[in-house]
Amino acid sequence: MHKYTTDMYEGMLAETITMQGNKGDTIHAYVAKPLGAGPFPGMVLIAHAPGWDEFHRETARRLAHHGYVTIAPDIWCRTGHGTVEDVVAKARASGGLPDDQVVGDAAGAARYLKSLPTSNGKVGVMGCCSGGRHTVLAASRTKGVFDGAVDCWGGNVVQAADRLTPAQPVSPIDYTKDLSCPILGLFGNDDQNPPRAQVDQHEAVLKEAGKNYEFHRYDGAGHGFFYYDRAMYRQEQAVDGWKKVYAFLEKTLG
Repeated sequence: MHKYTTDMYEGMLAETITMQGNKGDTIHAYVAKPLGAGPFPGMVLIAHAPGWDEFHRETARRLAHHGYVTIAPDIWCRTGHGTVEDVVAKARASGGLPDDQVVGDAAGAARYLKSLPTSNGKVGVMGCCSGGRHTVLAASRTKGVFDGAVDCWGGNVVQAADRLTPAQPVSPIDYTKDLSCPILGLFGNDDQNPPRAQVDQHEAVLKEAGKNYEFHRYDGAGHGFFYYDRAMYRQEQAVDGWKKVYAFLEKTLG
């Protein structure tokens, strides 16, 4: 947790930048940096299905407030620009974002963080909903890039064969043996994507593969219980969930 005292200095810089994503593509990203000499760990924040939205900018600043240089890449950047809703609709109409591309963008964001002079050399990755799914993929399909992964109710980590597409050709759970860092999972027991049975299946595969993981499940919560701007928000569960996130990041990233 952020150890705040009333006499301490606090400050951050938050801005939109460009970075090198998958295959060297130039894409936009939002970065929030705590001010000071550091060294600071880094966090890659992968946006959810509703898009590269205000929630992720606020989450980036929240993580920066707790001492993590955080970058949220615009994984829809190649689709074009406009309102968040219009950009996401256009991407969906074209078949959705390719998993390979999102993993490449996440790895590029991690490289950016590690290149900063204030970096401590450690980077985590976090995402909610589809961003949780992409977090599992990024942590499983890269080596030596991420030191910790936070999957918040990632849907379709267990992806049935009839739901695979050219953009999403492999179910993320099938990469479990390649998971390269510890993973934290937060789930609502009332969620339908992922439902409890799929969370159980994911946990069983992690355990069988001998992976370092911790899953926490919350009664009275469904999908998106961190989303304070929506009816699905659950205050008690969200506060405890954030405590779990901070404890995990302190343990894995320093």
